[in-house]
Amino acid sequence: MSTSTGGYYFAPPSKWPVVGSTALFFLAAGTVCWMNDIEPAGLIGKVIGFAILIYMMFGWFGNVIAESEAGLYNKQVDKSFRWSMSWFIFSEVMFFAAFFGALYYARAFSVPWLGDFDNAFLWSGYDAKWPTLGPYFEKDPAMAFQTMGAWGIPALNTALLLASGVTITYAHHSLLANNRSGLIWGLVATIALGVVFLGFQVYEYVHAYRDLNLKLTSGVFGSTFFMLTGFHGFHVTVGAIMLTVILFRCMKGHFKPEHHFGFEAVAWYWHFVDVVWLGLFIFVYVLV
Repeated sequence: MSTSTGGYYFAPPSKWPVVGSTALFFLAAGTVCWMNDIEPAGLIGKVIGFAILIYMMFGWFGNVIAESEAGLYNKQVDKSFRWSMSWFIFSEVMFFAAFFGALYYARAFSVPWLGDFDNAFLWSGYDAKWPTLGPYFEKDPAMAFQTMGAWGIPALNTALLLASGVTITYAHHSLLANNRSGLIWGLVATIALGVVFLGFQVYEYVHAYRDLNLKLTSGVFGSTFFMLTGFHGFHVTVGAIMLTVILFRCMKGHFKPEHHFGFEAVAWYWHFVDVVWLGLFIFVYVLV
């Protein structure tokens, strides 16, 4: 039913939740087989799962876009979307807070405790300084690593993401002013900056493994470094994909100055990615 004059839109029965559950079943089964060296069942299961998942995302999001463009969503529905996106971003904040908390706990508590625990039988001469491999691997020269400098690629990537925050804001203001050209080019610039960021991060990882011997196995520093930067890179990738979808929608004439939450939701997500990176740059690179 139309909601332009009131009421709340209730979507008709949908097959997509069942399709999504099927995709997750194949992904889980394939992963279990892969972890237990049951091949090719593991690979086949994961490929089928991802294929069904992509099919579901195209179909489900396509339905939502069609309903939005048909004018079925009123202000009450828009408000529910905004609350949903807000809680989703909050859950993402808590996700990264857990990793930042692990980094802080290891650095501020665990390592000093190991240094204060005077037990020569367990670890003789352990130097409790950050970053550390821990008492067990500290004496192993093959495990020694160097940290990533802050003022090379990390600083450049910070500038790129800050610039992308400016371009996505420019695109938003262009949309509010009904400037379609500015909207599209602002999105193009934001996506390009995100892609360049990811390219530099790939180069940084290769440099870390090949030249610095900094790996995921390099003690608690290596694990927190790669978990934080890796998950952030994944979020940048997801954000760039979402921005690309929004770009295609804008090129088709979707969104109006008074009705464009789909655009706003992705812009919120991208600003969240920017803020997380600032925290990473300070606590993982600068204050190493």
